[in-house]
Amino acid sequence: MIQTNWFDRKFPPVTDNGLLPNIIERLTGTHARLTNMVSQIHDLENSKPGKPWSIKKEIGHLLDLEPLWLKRVRQIIGGNDQMEIADLTNRKTHEADHDARNMHELIAAFAAERKKFTNLLKQVKEEDLLKSTPHPRLGTPMKIIDLAFFVAEHDDHHLVKITTLSE
Repeated sequence: MIQTNWFDRKFPPVTDNGLLPNIIERLTGTHARLTNMVSQIHDLENSKPGKPWSIKKEIGHLLDLEPLWLKRVRQIIGGNDQMEIADLTNRKTHEADHDARNMHELIAAFAAERKKFTNLLKQVKEEDLLKSTPHPRLGTPMKIIDLAFFVAEHDDHHLVKITTLSE
């Protein structure tokens, strides 16, 4: 099965802010899904031929982006003109030695960082849910719920990559 390239994805606005608790629940569960996945994989250490990243690098990439998500929520709340631009080359992930890290410590670090993000989302005021800030790559305004959905979809995109690497 072919997975759509991340940069080819489109993200229409989420019109119901009442879905935010569901999305937060999904975001909260990513680390548990990772833990479950890796408990069933025998070869966690190496990249597969023809695949640019290993399972650890995929997880490390999720960890690497957590500060960006936090910053973007704060930018929406603050009424910034544009969200922080992501490094589309993923330099941080390429330069980090995620493969040298212990898998469970890597997932725990991700879980700790993700908790900061979900806690911030849970504290958002109703009036902040109506604010939006343009996403730099997509060029469309994003509300907090749109960003949360974007992050959840990004998580799933990389969970599929991990599943593919484990087959």
